[in-house]
Amino acid sequence: MEITDPKAIRALAHAARLEVISELYSTQVSRTATELAAQTGLTPSAMSYHLRALQKWGIVVPAETAGDARERRWKAAGTDFTIHSLGGVASPELAVLDLELEAYRRRVLAYAKTRNERRERGDTADGPSAVVLASNLLYLTPDQRAELTRQVFDLLRDYELEDPDQVPEGAERMATLWSMIPDDRGHAAAKPGDAKA
Repeated sequence: MEITDPKAIRALAHAARLEVISELYSTQVSRTATELAAQTGLTPSAMSYHLRALQKWGIVVPAETAGDARERRWKAAGTDFTIHSLGGVASPELAVLDLELEAYRRRVLAYAKTRNERRERGDTADGPSAVVLASNLLYLTPDQRAELTRQVFDLLRDYELEDPDQVPEGAERMATLWSMIPDDRGHAAAKPGDAKA
C-alpha cells in the first residue's frame, strides 16, 4: 500500500498509529485493540479509536473474528506500506518521519536497557552484537534513487515471513529502519568533483 494523500499522511502523524502500522504490516498477524494497546501504552478504547481512524484511510481492516465484537481483530490492508509525498504541501511526511525515528529510538533504548540488565545479572553470553548502523552520503540521479529504493525493498521482502506461524528456529525479531533523504544542509556543500587543487 502506498500513501500519497496529504490528509492520509497527516492522519499517520501519531506515534501509536505508526506502531500499529509497523506491527500489523511487518508481522502480517491480526491483533486486537487490547493487544496493540499493551504495546503502545494506550488504553484499549483509545487504541480502538486509532484503529478506526486507520480503517477510514484503508490502512487496516477488520480481520475474521471468532469471538464477540469486543475482541475484534485487526489486520494490515496489504503486505507493504510506503509513504510517498507528491510535493506541493507542507511536508506532513516529515512529521511521520520524526515519529518513526522516535519509535526506533525507543526500541534502541529498550534493547540497551535489557542488555544492561542481563549484564548486571552476570549474563555475558551476548555473543556478537546484533546491532547494525550504517550511514552514507551518496550522489544519486532520480533514476538511481528509484533503483536503490526498489533494490532495498526487494532485499527486505526476501526476509519477510511467508507464514507468520513458521518462524525459523533461532530467529530473533529484528527492527529495521531504512530512509533516504536529500542532504540539504546548504547548497554550499561541494560535490566531490568541485574541489580545486
